[in-house]
Amino acid sequence: MTKPKSLIINTPFVCPQQHWAPKQDGTLEIIPERRPASYEVFDARNNTRRTEKLELVETIRGRVDQWREAGYPGVTIVTRRLLEHWHDNTAREYPFYFCQLEAIETLIWWLEGAEEYKQGIYVPGDGGAWQRLCNKMATGAGKTTVMAMIITWQVLNALTYPKRNKDFSRAIFIVAPGLTAR
Repeated sequence: MTKPKSLIINTPFVCPQQHWAPKQDGTLEIIPERRPASYEVFDARNNTRRTEKLELVETIRGRVDQWREAGYPGVTIVTRRLLEHWHDNTAREYPFYFCQLEAIETLIWWLEGAEEYKQGIYVPGDGGAWQRLCNKMATGAGKTTVMAMIITWQVLNALTYPKRNKDFSRAIFIVAPGLTAR
């Protein structure tokens, strides 16, 4: 294999098609598929590490992909127009990153998506009054942009469909302690 000119092997505008993986000898090789969702646990006392796979995330990714390919069944007209606008690369100077679109699509899928795409998926709660959902995104991935997309989606739907107050929020409360948010 020839040496790559850059460690960057994907574009941020489409779903990752490959990833780097360590080989037994400590070098890296390119694996021609999206990196599986996981996290690493390091044990400093025993100088070991293990990878914990996130099977629920993989299942949800697959279901959101199917739902997207089917044309977002179950969404409101407002949500459909927002999704069309967000995917229109000619509508703005800088197109959204794939991870930003996937993040908002996943939240929309969970709330509005047709039930057939969610069968067998259970997201445990903490027992509180409100359902809490999150998207994990890397540094520089555009979390603030996704927050703006979530607010737009929620408020426009809440104003358009006032009787669906259990689905859409008219009030937004952002807490960002000790962080800079633009």
